[in-house]
Amino acid sequence: MLVVALTGGIGAGKSTVAQYLAELGAFVIDADQLARMVIERGTDGFAEVLLRFGDEIILNGDVDRKKLGEIVFSDSQARKDLEAIIHPRVQALFAEAVNDLDQDEILVYEIPLLVETNAAEKFDYVITVESDIELRKARLLKKGLYISQIEKRIAAQATQSAREAIADTVILNDSDEDSLLRQVENLWESVLLPQSLG
Repeated sequence: MLVVALTGGIGAGKSTVAQYLAELGAFVIDADQLARMVIERGTDGFAEVLLRFGDEIILNGDVDRKKLGEIVFSDSQARKDLEAIIHPRVQALFAEAVNDLDQDEILVYEIPLLVETNAAEKFDYVITVESDIELRKARLLKKGLYISQIEKRIAAQATQSAREAIADTVILNDSDEDSLLRQVENLWESVLLPQSLG
């Protein structure tokens, strides 16, 4: 069993790499997906978020993630409060997933805030996906984010050098998708598969 962390700056291409790894046979879990689950309507996480942030973050009975994002990316205390609600619950779900793994499986955990949560030592192997900052901004603009939102989110994340310092492998996503896929396949065949069997 191999438990791999996949991190990287926003807009660098983590999700594309995660998709390639899933196609190659990894069991992929997205930390952002778990974070959404733990504050869904009816959960104790939802109740706690509502208590902390009030009705203004509720839209049609659910947490309005856009509104919540605007609040926490412009107020560092609000972000810390939200993380204190979400992170322990996400970690518990992740621990359950690891416990359910078969011996020969490779679990890839897509975790944007690996450096920020000091979680690198919980993994057997760490991959970071990096890309030129202007390329990242261009990708995020295409996804519909405003430049002010992009800059706040980049500023809220660890630096590229901090991510690279804890990574076993750095995947550079400055070229086309073929080049990215080749890097991922090479990593899978030469490093991840042998380690999982090893």
